[in-house]
Amino acid sequence: MEQLTIGEYTLTWLRGGVTHLDGGAMFGVVPKALWSKKYPVNDKNQIELRSDPILIQGNGKNMLIEAGLGKNRFSDKQKRNYGITEESYVEEDLQKLGLTTSDIDAVLMTHMHFDHAAGLVKWENDQEVPAYEKAVIYVSETEWEETKHPNIRSRNTYWEQNWKPAEHKVETYAKELEPAPGIKLTRVGGHSNGLSVVTIEQGDDMVIHMADNMGTHAHQNVLWVMAFDDYPMDSIAVKQKYMDIGYNNEAWFTFYHDYKYRAIKYDSRGEKIKAVEKQS
Repeated sequence: MEQLTIGEYTLTWLRGGVTHLDGGAMFGVVPKALWSKKYPVNDKNQIELRSDPILIQGNGKNMLIEAGLGKNRFSDKQKRNYGITEESYVEEDLQKLGLTTSDIDAVLMTHMHFDHAAGLVKWENDQEVPAYEKAVIYVSETEWEETKHPNIRSRNTYWEQNWKPAEHKVETYAKELEPAPGIKLTRVGGHSNGLSVVTIEQGDDMVIHMADNMGTHAHQNVLWVMAFDDYPMDSIAVKQKYMDIGYNNEAWFTFYHDYKYRAIKYDSRGEKIKAVEKQS
């Protein structure tokens, strides 16, 4: 398991599952001739996308960013459609760290699309129950409202089975929340109207987790946004803002979906100077 230490906090990437989605959808209007130079694609035009929660440990807390795909949360048809080749090993990875699901204090949800939220629920004695028994699930008010009342477009990704059994664990916030010292969730919109960025600040060190506003390292260009984005111009504005902050502070940018990189640090010109790569 790959790790990154930032001040009082240790970040550990857990195995949350793998999808293979259409590369064209993941890069929107960007021509394949350009994006395929930066991210590998198979003969079905699919790209590998991990769904790996990040465990944050420090200041007496165990928190997750996102929830992964979970286990037995998808039908065979859905597995084919979404190119799911691996389900979650989060519980097994937690055990390797001497933890169980009951040790998780909070789950920080950037947004509630199925590939981020399916792992919030698990099967137990033929019933769907919260996957993290004692954890608070933090979601922005805007995101939570659309999760419960999706529109004709978003209902294809906000699935009731991913939130209804854990609804009583959810706590919302309007704009910003600090669940632990130096860690913030800030609602910014873009990929979804309620999406939040996670930042960690420890002295001169900083982590920026833009979630699907910068889904992979290949989305570094501020204009490269997904066809899945509900508000692409907002996605671009968010990237401009946080890229400027990150470059000028040599922050770590962390990833949930990237097949290769867990985190990358860029200099003031946007050149990669350090990286944490996924181990094979």
